Amino acid sequence: MIFRKASAADVSAVEEIYNDIHTEEEKGGLMTGWIRGIYPTRATAEGALERGELFVLEDKGRVVGAGIINQDQAEAYAQGRWVHELPPDRVCVLHTLVVSPAASKKGYGKAFVCFYEEYARKTGCKACRMDTLEWNSVARAMYRKLGYAEVGIVDTELQGLSNVSMVLLEKYLG
Repeated sequence: MIFRKASAADVSAVEEIYNDIHTEEEKGGLMTGWIRGIYPTRATAEGALERGELFVLEDKGRVVGAGIINQDQAEAYAQGRWVHELPPDRVCVLHTLVVSPAASKKGYGKAFVCFYEEYARKTGCKACRMDTLEWNSVARAMYRKLGYAEVGIVDTELQGLSNVSMVLLEKYLG
């Protein structure tokens, strides 16, 4: 497995993963809460690439996962009951973690989160934060197993959708 910053050549592969996830969601095979054409889209990946925040997980020459890593805490994060109050420059945030449905149940999601935590440490962050939608029980269970505490569920607007219940998660790195 190779974790790296994405290049322009990776955007199509990331978009394909987004589309595959949307297809699985529409079939009832996944419960992410994402909606095709709204979030995530190719523009999501392109914007993150332009900001230098898009990372990919490559295995055997194929992009099987991706995520956006930065220090941008959504406005709704202000409602969280964070265990550790830290300045924004000491908090790392993972957004839009995806693993291809064709590559699921191989430990890629867990491996990506571990990469994210190591990246946060190397950049001087003391806490890792993220969010997921309330009904995404698979993600919530994985994050719990990886030591993330749920610090609140907040109702917010996300990508133009109102009344979205977002679970806020935190792991203190010390």
